[in-house]
Amino acid sequence: MKKVICALLMLWGQGTHAQQPVKIACVGNSITEGPGRNHPDSYPLQLQKMLGQGYLVKNFGVSARTLLRKGDFPFWNEPQFEQVKDFKPDILVIKLGTNDSKPQNWAHKDDFLNDYLEMIRTFKEHMSEEGKVFVCLPAPVFKDNWGITEQLIVDEMTPLIREAARRTGAEIIDLHHSLKPYTSLFPDGVHPNKEGAKMLARAVADSLQ
Repeated sequence: MKKVICALLMLWGQGTHAQQPVKIACVGNSITEGPGRNHPDSYPLQLQKMLGQGYLVKNFGVSARTLLRKGDFPFWNEPQFEQVKDFKPDILVIKLGTNDSKPQNWAHKDDFLNDYLEMIRTFKEHMSEEGKVFVCLPAPVFKDNWGITEQLIVDEMTPLIREAARRTGAEIIDLHHSLKPYTSLFPDGVHPNKEGAKMLARAVADSLQ
C-alpha cells in the first residue's frame, strides 16, 4: 500500500509541475494600474482572485500613458513595455486609449491605428502561436475630465480599435458596454473605485473564460 501511495504522489507531483499557470499580461494606464501594480484593489489582482491558481495575472499598467507613440506619455517608453515581452504572456489584455483622447494626444490621431497594430504585433512576437490578444474598448467617461472626452472615444477612437482587432485577429472586450450601468463606481467620472475595478475585472474574466 505504501508503494502505491508513493507512486501516486510522484505522479501527482509530476503533473502539477508540468501544469504551468496561464500567464496573463494586463497592459494599460491608471485604470489598469489602480492604486498600485501590486495593490489587491487593482483590476488585474482582482482578476487573479477570480480566475484562481491556474492563472498568473501581472499588472503592467502605468498611469497617464498613451498608446500613441507621439502622445505626451507613451506606454512604449516605459520599462513595463519591455517587461511584458520578457513575461511572454499566454494572454494579453490591452486597455489603452483613454489618455489618447486628450487634445494634445489626439492631434496625432492619424497614427492611432498603425500604432495599435504595431503594439499588438510587437507583443505577439513574444507570445506562443496559441497566445491570444484581447483589446478593450475604453471604459465609459461618465464626466469629461483632464481633457478626456467620452464623445471622442465613442465616435472616433472605438472604430479604430475595432479595426485593429479585425486586422490582427484580436478579441474585443467591450468595457464601454459592460461598465455603462456603473456611474456611481467612477467617482471622478474616469477612474473606477474598488468596486468599479471589480466590475471591470469581471467583464475581462467573462471574456477570457
